[in-house]
Amino acid sequence: MSPKFVLKELSRYPVGTYADIIYRNALLYSNDEAFVYGKERISFAQFNGRVNSLIHALQSMGVKKGDVLGILSWNCLEYADVYGTAMKGGFITSPYSPRLKADELDYLINYSEANTLFVGPELVEMVNLLKPRLPKVKRFISFERRVPDMICHRDLLETHSKEEPDVQVEEDDLLFIFYTSGTTGIPRGSLYSHRAAMDDTRTAVIGLTLQPGDKYIQVMPLFHVGGTKQFWLYFYVGGSCVIMTQKSFDPAATLQIIQDEKATDIHIVATHLAAFFTLPNFDKYDLSSLKRMFYAASPMPLELLKKGMQKWGPIFCQAYGATEDGPNVTLLSTQQHNVLHKSPEEQIVLTSAGFPDIGVQVRIVDDKDQDLSPGEVGEIVVRSKHNMLEFWHKPEETRETIVNGWLHTGDMGRYDEKGYIYIVDRKRDMIVSGGENIYPREVEEILYQHPAIQEAAVIGLPDPYWVEKVHAVVTLKKGMSLTAEELIDFCKQKLARFKAPKSVEFVDALPKNPAGKILKRELREKYWAGRDRKVV
Repeated sequence: MSPKFVLKELSRYPVGTYADIIYRNALLYSNDEAFVYGKERISFAQFNGRVNSLIHALQSMGVKKGDVLGILSWNCLEYADVYGTAMKGGFITSPYSPRLKADELDYLINYSEANTLFVGPELVEMVNLLKPRLPKVKRFISFERRVPDMICHRDLLETHSKEEPDVQVEEDDLLFIFYTSGTTGIPRGSLYSHRAAMDDTRTAVIGLTLQPGDKYIQVMPLFHVGGTKQFWLYFYVGGSCVIMTQKSFDPAATLQIIQDEKATDIHIVATHLAAFFTLPNFDKYDLSSLKRMFYAASPMPLELLKKGMQKWGPIFCQAYGATEDGPNVTLLSTQQHNVLHKSPEEQIVLTSAGFPDIGVQVRIVDDKDQDLSPGEVGEIVVRSKHNMLEFWHKPEETRETIVNGWLHTGDMGRYDEKGYIYIVDRKRDMIVSGGENIYPREVEEILYQHPAIQEAAVIGLPDPYWVEKVHAVVTLKKGMSLTAEELIDFCKQKLARFKAPKSVEFVDALPKNPAGKILKRELREKYWAGRDRKVV
């Protein structure tokens, strides 16, 4: 793809839109790999053609600019097609988690007002059952293969023109609806424009110092804000994305593909790193190509992080954010991680979330929105050009969340004199026991220091004397044994006694959402049913 007037062609789409980036890459990096999915390797020019065909197909079916395209699928190449189609065609994408049950999907799909739904092969049966409950969905399009009573995505690519579509997308056009994780109850849709999403992309690219030729392994789900935004960072700079096909995380397959593809980047959560170390032969994989092992979405236990750095060096970097704020708010860079050779006092930054990103302002405030001093714990509020615009069709909740331009995250944190931000916990997860505020994350950090603990979550349980008591729910490493009394005594040696767990529950696995966050709401439900405390 090399038109005669290439510079003129580069000005076809408005600057500040993803449409501009898709076409730019097709012109300047035509034959370079944009995506790898199984045996398929798609160049930037091929991807642009796929996107154009799908835009023409949707337009021929009556889908208009501003309409919502729903996506219900596991990670796949077609997922990228739909995102790209919305980016160039002026549609809004609404991805849904394939882990949701029928009633949850019924609510979200109707709430989003999608009139077209793209469906992965494993979800066809579920969608067929839901069809009578989805009156606004006029078109069902299947990924990967033909199925009865659905349009085949692949057929659309083969039968429609690859020429540039006659549509202009502007910076203020709407693009994404991402749903809050459900850890706090009914999900809400966070709405983003091209302008906001592109500002977040540029912020992250600068912070991570990405460049053409970088190759990213996509293991995070593409229906999650973090998974999607990270995915498009590499496309933005002309890098390559390797889309993992698995529906659940496979540590051995992931390490193998890093080695085989000579990948430079991967985005993980703490549970992924822990899973790497459960492999009996994880040393056999060559990860020398990796520049960055990026972690986000859930807290990283300090001992686990140190173990990773001792194994693979200072390639780790961390971001903090949420569905509503972009999601990039803070960054602890690879350089800031490089402190294992320094004093314990200097290593404390590894427990922080780093500095506010360029273009992001962060404050720590009390219940009256007054700024707190270094070391004091309060709510984290954020202001940037890439905060969400609003909650989709929820004006009252939007007003409660965005106050005078500052987005209230519901996360509790503190900061030090240098500006490092420390995430303490979710505001709603704080335990009030005997009049004392206890932040579960502090207790969990101690639990992870015990050599027998694989994963841990701390919640508050109802108690007639303490009002709430500290309760630990843990999984053990394979072949290890431990009693509740031993674990409680271990914590008492390292914590103030009132913070130590008063009870311990051993389980085979902890419930998690698709982003790897432990679902404390599910852990609390059986204890708080019928009681005053809201299980949120």
